[in-house]
Parts: sequence; structure tokens; C-alpha cells
Amino acid sequence: MMAASLSPAVRQYLLVTANYWAFTLTDGALRMLVVLHFYSLGYSGLSIAMLFLFYEVFGVITNLVGGWLGARIGLNKTMNIGLFLQIIALSMLLLPPAYLIVPWVMAAQALSGIAKDLNKMSAKSSIKMLVSSEAQGTLFKWVALLTGSKNALKGLGFFIGGLLLTLVGFQLAILYMVILLLLVWTLSLIKLKQDLGKSSTRPKFREMLSKSRAINILSAARLLLFGARDVWFVIALPLFLASQLGWDHWSVGSFLAMWVIGYGAVQSVAPLLLGKSTLPDAKTITLWALLLCIIPALIAIALTINWQAELVLLGGLMVFGAVFAVNSSVHSYLIVSYAKSDGVSMDVGFYYMANALGRLLGTVLSGWLYQSAGLITCLWVSSSMLILAVLISSKLAGTSVNADKTKSG
Repeated sequence: MMAASLSPAVRQYLLVTANYWAFTLTDGALRMLVVLHFYSLGYSGLSIAMLFLFYEVFGVITNLVGGWLGARIGLNKTMNIGLFLQIIALSMLLLPPAYLIVPWVMAAQALSGIAKDLNKMSAKSSIKMLVSSEAQGTLFKWVALLTGSKNALKGLGFFIGGLLLTLVGFQLAILYMVILLLLVWTLSLIKLKQDLGKSSTRPKFREMLSKSRAINILSAARLLLFGARDVWFVIALPLFLASQLGWDHWSVGSFLAMWVIGYGAVQSVAPLLLGKSTLPDAKTITLWALLLCIIPALIAIALTINWQAELVLLGGLMVFGAVFAVNSSVHSYLIVSYAKSDGVSMDVGFYYMANALGRLLGTVLSGWLYQSAGLITCLWVSSSMLILAVLISSKLAGTSVNADKTKSG
């Protein structure tokens, strides 16, 4: 009864969101399972980072190619392809432990990276097609809700990954996630609207790089933003908590889960934090990036002088997460708003290609810098990358939303 009373656009939005939620839950759990499982086997920080190398590399490629593919065949198809590839990637890890050698795990992570970015690009792009170009306030709210709820569920996935690893072990945890995604994939095949987001023309492959100045600038800032987060969060932080502070798997997984859940909650309410009558613009992301760049530097200084390391690190991480969440939510709205409506996935795919490149850079640096120089160095590099993001974001001054009006290429 309730579903029947909803508009077609809202029903499609809920389907897209549910699809994205299920995928993200397994993606977060898988990340924590791999990090903690292989750390318990004696892998170094850099070695664990290398397990995710292809995950991020193929994410870069997938966003670029996937945006073009979504414009040609429809976002419903690219979203369902992403779900199916994640099922295959998870199934690859069901082999007996003796067969889970590094190249095989890297290959599974590569496939998971392709799956994740196909799914994310499709979900973010589809919202553009479900909201009128005049309803920018609604667009901001829907993007914020999708992005924030996704990250909250990714945090829940971290929690579930640590819990399942403790209770049932690596392989059974993977099996449970395969079963969940098979059910969601079947529902998505049946219910998701056909040809959602399909371009009225058949865009050529070379057109993927023909972007507006605004999208190029926003993409560069996004690269640095996510590189700055992952350079200390993705590998260095969990290993520091485990090796230096003596936390067990359950504690590491639970804390990171709560952090990401809180981060997602702040993302969801970003429109309220910024004011109901305020739409984000270039000035918004510049000011919030400026605030963010100060936080890792302060944490690094406090750790250097040995001032209550655990309290400083955890408290600083909470503040960083809240400010980063607003930055990310504003970014996510601006790219959807700047993107042209016809073939929206090409603009969004290009942008999230930069996002994936930032994660790749941050992941590799996180493992290498932590192993060679420690967490404090990771924090200083994070702050430096954010200063660059501030400088780049300032170049967006004067750019208005709705790239249908600003498109140059």
C-alpha cells in the first residue's frame, strides 16, 4: 500500500538506494575482513595495501569507462552488472585458505573495485534523472541522503566484518555476503527501471575526457580530498590501533565502524547543517576544505609531543570525520548538479575516476609511509594534500550549478 502511493521517481530512488546499500554493506565488511585477516597472518602494512592496489586501479578505469557505458546502455544495466561482479569477486575468496595467495586475492579485489565503482557511478548518476533541474534543494537532499546512508552502512559493514571474522571466520563470512547479494541482484533485475540514464545519442569513447572547466577543477579537488583521508585512515590507522595501542580485531573493527557510521550520518544531514535556504557553491567547498586541512596537522603535533596519544587520535578522528563528511556531501551534490542531464554518467564517471585515483594514491601512500615513517608522517602528508585541495577549489569561484548551462566541451 505504502509503495503504491509513492511517485515513480521516489520508488526508483528507493530501489537505487537499497541496491547501493546492500552493495556497500558487503564492500565495507570485505575491506575489514581482508585487512584484519591478512594482518593476523603476519602481512606488513605495505603488503596489505598492495592487496587493494588493483581494487583502486580498476576503480579509476571503471569510473571512466563505466560513465561512457552507462550513457550508452543505461544505468540500470551498469548497476546490475556491478552487483553481479561483486558476487563473483566474493566467490573467488571462498577457496580454502591455502589457495588464497596474494595474486589471487589481488585479482578478487580488482573485480570488486570494478563492481563497486560501476554500482556507485550508476547510483549517483541516476539521481540526476529523477529530480527536476529546477529543484536543486531536493537534489542536494537526495544526494546527501544517498551518500550519507551509504557511508553509514559501510561503517556497519566494518563492524559486521570484524564481528563475522571473530565469530565464524573468514570463509563463512564471505559466503553469507554472497547469499545476500544474490537476493538483492535478483530483485534489482526485476524492479529497476529499464534504460534509466541512457543518453539520447550514442556518445563516442573519446568524448569521455571532454569535460567542462568546472568538472575538471572539482575532480582535481576530489582526488586530493580522498587521497588526504585514505593516506592515514585506510591502512595506517587500523594498523596503528592494533600494533601500537594493542587493540584486538573486534575493537578495531567496532571503532572504525562507528566512525564511518557517524561520518555517514553527518553527510546525510549536511543540508540542515549548512542551512535549509543555502545551496553549496565554490566558496562552500573552499572554506570547508580549509577547515579540514588544519585537523591532521593538529593531531600530528599532539602525537609528536606524546600528549595522550589515544585520546588525541580518537578525538581528532571524530572531528576530522565530521568536517570531512560535510566536504564530501557538498562535493557529491556539486558534481551531480554540474553534470549535463543527457548522458549524466559520463560527467559523474569522470569525476569518480578522480575520486578513485585519490583513493589509490592514499592507499598506497598509507601502507608505504606507515611502514617507513609512521602515522605522524601520514598525517602531515594528509594536511599538505588538503592545502592543495583548498587552492584548487578556490578556482571554482564564479561557477554556477547546473552544467547544462556551463558545459564547454
